Amino acid sequence: MSPFCRDCLTTQSEGARRCRACGSPRLVDHPARDRLTIAHVDCDAFYAAVEKRDDPSLRDRPLIVGGGKRGVVATACYLARISGVCSAMPMFEALKRCPDAVVIKPDMEKYARVGREVRAMMLALTPLVEPVSIDEAFLDLSGTERLHGASPALTLARFAARVEAEIGITVSVGLSVNKFLAKIASDLDKPRGFSIIAGEDAVAFLSERPVGILPGIGESARNRLAGLNVHRVGDLTRVGAERLQGALGRDALRLMALAEGRDGRPVRPTREAKSVSAETTFAADIARFDELRPILWRLCERVSARLKRSELAAGSVTLKLKDARFRLRTRTRGGLPPTQLAESLFRAGEPMLRAACDGTPFRLIGIGGGDLCAGLHADRGDLADQDIERLARREAALDRVREKFGAGAIQRGLVFTGESAGPKGGRRLSEKADAAQ
Repeated sequence: MSPFCRDCLTTQSEGARRCRACGSPRLVDHPARDRLTIAHVDCDAFYAAVEKRDDPSLRDRPLIVGGGKRGVVATACYLARISGVCSAMPMFEALKRCPDAVVIKPDMEKYARVGREVRAMMLALTPLVEPVSIDEAFLDLSGTERLHGASPALTLARFAARVEAEIGITVSVGLSVNKFLAKIASDLDKPRGFSIIAGEDAVAFLSERPVGILPGIGESARNRLAGLNVHRVGDLTRVGAERLQGALGRDALRLMALAEGRDGRPVRPTREAKSVSAETTFAADIARFDELRPILWRLCERVSARLKRSELAAGSVTLKLKDARFRLRTRTRGGLPPTQLAESLFRAGEPMLRAACDGTPFRLIGIGGGDLCAGLHADRGDLADQDIERLARREAALDRVREKFGAGAIQRGLVFTGESAGPKGGRRLSEKADAAQ
């Protein structure tokens, strides 16, 4: 099996270290290369890459895409990452580490548009594309060799080159025997990476990696594992299933399988949303219920609009609050009749917000709908709530007005109450786009 060049895609002689045609050192050469079919494709620093593509003056400058000083980093380019900036870092900390960075607010509509372009190219390779987020997906290229006249590895290399040439951003590719290993492989050589982990190499590769590399291992689980002297993936097999189950419960068997490189999850072409949510970060902390209440209503309207567009209904509502020390509070009310209505979301969220307002200043509030089902089951009404059909008709009428004249054409009076909606409305700093997770 001869290596090929990722830049010009020409086949090389065995043992070559550089491309004989273009001189590139980026050769793909692995004994298992042509029998692996599961890939993870991840766009490199996606939001920042799109912004640099659209404004060449930013190309050689550190760039952060995110909110204002009280927001968080959505994406940082690799120049900013050299200074220690990373996603989800508070903006004040990011700017302290990289004071020369250019900061741009996210343009989610633009990123979604570019993401759809990349997704369309993926679907030209195989129908088995499982989106993970706006900028990454798993692909199963089993049986595509005859269609493309090439192995999955070469097909993916062609795809990466095409994305770079036609869309103007770069991707990293991980190729392996399953989704878990493919995901790890795509992170190994960013940006513009192409890495392979064969099944037979998995145990040796994983054994010295920190246990946090396994999905589902958060800080709490790491602390419990540290109590068993488990710090690296290889330590999991040494501890044994019984002790591991005592520390982690039913999740222990899944983690032991991953530690051995086993992952039986198929690539599913559609990925069901688990929740639909919206949140906002404030320029100054807010503690008073009467100030947070109108903001909660606006977020409920956004979640409602997303549910309706997606033809989904929510059977539970989760309130999210983050205080000045970045401590997160969540409250959930479940067992609700399926709904798409902002009014119903607000009725569930408002009492939880009132109970949470104990004088603590909050920097962020969010609301989400979970336990999703098909929208056709939504807001049917029953003997316990005979008013629901009237509310549904009213919201439908309001939606038609907004569709014709704009989102601000008609508003509930609640929106104009409280300090956050008055002359000091600048207290709200940034809002995340509706998220289906």
